[in-house]
Amino acid sequence: MIDHQISLRPFSEVDLALLEALVQDPEAIGPLQWYGWSDPGRLRRKWAENGLLGEEQSHLAVVAEGAFRGFVAWRRRAVVPAAPYWSIGIQLAPDARGRGVGTAAQRLLVDYLFAHSPAVRLEADTETTNLAEQRALEKCGFTREGVQRSLVFRDGEWRDIVRYSLLRSDPRPA
Repeated sequence: MIDHQISLRPFSEVDLALLEALVQDPEAIGPLQWYGWSDPGRLRRKWAENGLLGEEQSHLAVVAEGAFRGFVAWRRRAVVPAAPYWSIGIQLAPDARGRGVGTAAQRLLVDYLFAHSPAVRLEADTETTNLAEQRALEKCGFTREGVQRSLVFRDGEWRDIVRYSLLRSDPRPA
């Protein structure tokens, strides 16, 4: 999966220290994703268990110009058990932000999920203040569905999120 020197791949053991630093360092994760300290070994244990490629939740490394720059993730969701869909997300290192890496990585993830799962729907959420992520999702063909009020608690206050979706049948930008 390569798009203009952006690729997605399974995590290797050498990626784990970079991954852990990215999700544990408030400066690296950025103000819109910092929810406080969490179990520092959680992702390493999941990698040892299943390579971060599980049936309910998975992660792939984002590689740009040959180096680890972050990750994409997806989690199974379902309103009813017979109709699961994927909720996707992305986290990039600070030096990869604002350069189109996230948009390209999310396009690759969309292609991957529609090619390798029968899901008809993908969705993504972001805080209402995260305009860069909203633009990236729209460039990938996602449709803004609406705002959910006070859905996430971060930095001492409840925050609104915007929900986006992409259906398998939706047109996607070239």
